[in-house]
Amino acid sequence: MSNPDPISVFRTEAAELLEQIESGLLDLTRRLDDRDQIDAVFRGLHTLKGSGAMFGFDQLAAFTHHCETAFDRVRKGDVPATQELVSAVLSAQDHMRALLETPSGDHDAVSAALLEGLHRAVNGAGMPASAPQHVEAVAAAGDDAGGMREWRIRFSLPTNAMANGTNPLGLLDEMRDLGECTIVADTAKVPSLDALDPRDIHLHWLVTLKTERPRSEIEDVFIFVMDEMELDITEIAAERPVAAAAAKVEPAAPLTPVFTEREPPQAANDPKQNKTAENVRVPAERLDEMMDRVGELVIAQSRLTQLAGTAADLGLRSVSEEIERLSGELRDTMMVLRMMPVASLFSRFRRLVHDLSRETGKEIELITEGESTEVDKTVIDRLADPLVHLVRNSIDHGLEQPDERVAAGKPAKGRVALSAHQTGGEVIITIKDDGRGINRDRVRAKAEASGLIQPGATLADQDLLQLIFQPGFSTAQQVTNLSGRGVGMDVVKKTVEALRGTIDIASRPGEGSEVSLRIPLTLAIIEGLLVRVGNGCYVIPLSAVEECLEISLEDDVRSRGRSFISLRDSLVPFLRLRELFRTGTQPDPHQKVVVISTGSERVGLVVDQIIGDHQTVIKSMSKLHHDVVTFSGATILGDGSVALILDVTHLVAVGQQQEAQLRAAG
Repeated sequence: MSNPDPISVFRTEAAELLEQIESGLLDLTRRLDDRDQIDAVFRGLHTLKGSGAMFGFDQLAAFTHHCETAFDRVRKGDVPATQELVSAVLSAQDHMRALLETPSGDHDAVSAALLEGLHRAVNGAGMPASAPQHVEAVAAAGDDAGGMREWRIRFSLPTNAMANGTNPLGLLDEMRDLGECTIVADTAKVPSLDALDPRDIHLHWLVTLKTERPRSEIEDVFIFVMDEMELDITEIAAERPVAAAAAKVEPAAPLTPVFTEREPPQAANDPKQNKTAENVRVPAERLDEMMDRVGELVIAQSRLTQLAGTAADLGLRSVSEEIERLSGELRDTMMVLRMMPVASLFSRFRRLVHDLSRETGKEIELITEGESTEVDKTVIDRLADPLVHLVRNSIDHGLEQPDERVAAGKPAKGRVALSAHQTGGEVIITIKDDGRGINRDRVRAKAEASGLIQPGATLADQDLLQLIFQPGFSTAQQVTNLSGRGVGMDVVKKTVEALRGTIDIASRPGEGSEVSLRIPLTLAIIEGLLVRVGNGCYVIPLSAVEECLEISLEDDVRSRGRSFISLRDSLVPFLRLRELFRTGTQPDPHQKVVVISTGSERVGLVVDQIIGDHQTVIKSMSKLHHDVVTFSGATILGDGSVALILDVTHLVAVGQQQEAQLRAAG
């Protein structure tokens, strides 16, 4: 196996750091005095700067240094955190992504403009009007001035630092390179020989350094271990006069390590640290490749089970059962590996809502629920763009301006809620706002003008609302940066349908709108119920099956014309799949009814035979069958034949539609 590219590894870790920084900045917009978030943002910027310099991303390191210095001033209390400063660093964080992706590009003009905005934000937060043009010049005032200065550096490393790749001798050598250096080791905490672990560090160091270099270069020596160590840097003498505004020099103190304003290091045996170390980063394409292999294994195992069932060899049956058990466990393990909480999807919209709030002048509160709901990673990746369109649509079309909301008796701040919950084999993701709702008259007028419906045509409310997902459809009065071109909602519909999902929409004038996406939990392997209809086999997702009943031929004939069965004092409509699929065969004497449901809606499917459960590897339908909505995919059976997978959502909708027609006729 080839070693991973260090630059690719750095880019991945840097992207995670940028996400953490963005999350911290967005949290700060709610509580500007949150010291924990201020420290977290500073640490993220500090780590990104140091790592970028080490891997040769010099532009990224230099640019990040400005933002780090600004937050260092906030951390030290020199200037307060403000909304303008947070927004400036958020914009700078976007530019850091560009510097990360194209480190050799020409970014000077953008960098200069963003740094100017950062300077204005810091200046407005309390920097004197005569401040230098570079933000870090104020924070480092006096540090870069010439003249020899004397420093006392006291530091100790985590006990397990050498196991993590840190060599203290390298740190001491770097300090010697800065100037005249005296190093004293403190051995007070070294244990007795019988208790000594040669892999652990028990020494502390006191270093006296005379140098013309600024304090920042001393700190850079420890840049990669600063978050985990104890460090105290104090100026004890200077050959040049000390400025009147300089901090008072602390007197010499006993050699006792002092924590900086960072989180305390964890012990070597801390279970949390060990748990983090056990995590392994795996490329997504390798997971996809492994899932394909598991799918082929499941098909082969199904074939083996079928052969063993017809053989008299008990040893073959035993091996078949063991392989079936192992393949099932492997399949379940792979499914868990592919599942991700929707929190990773919802977190992306905090920044979007923040930016749109500033752009539109609307006060917006984003509420998220059900972040722990887990979905296949492929589903999460594909849902990102549709949800962006839906959230932007809610903010632009749905939410009113603050003065309009107040006049309507609503709070000035609008609300957009993202929620997710699992029901059966589906996850339902809902986007809800408390805005003005959908103007049905405007939708109808636009649809008639576009030729989508005939003037005066009678449409059910749901059918009318679904028109907003038509290509090129938009009710916006004018084209803006957010909407008006009629392409966003069309993208939503196509993507959701490609995921074998459906869209439900509801709206009340003056109260808001709600869009619900019903998406399968996984796109790879499911447990299915294998049934026979006529001469063909079909698979019903087991997660949608409620129960199975038997219906005699007499009962089937007696129910002609109404297609209902009585199930515990309630009527459930049923569909005869033999008629729906036009098999041209006679029904079996003892047919079965499989009751399926999606949420609160239920419908029965009449089949000729229930064969049993089946581990179903989902294969996509060909482009020729794209318009066949009754089936969501296909699978390969043990004998090599193909069985179609029923789309239960569509079948339930057909059953409910049939029930409504019968009631209207009756």
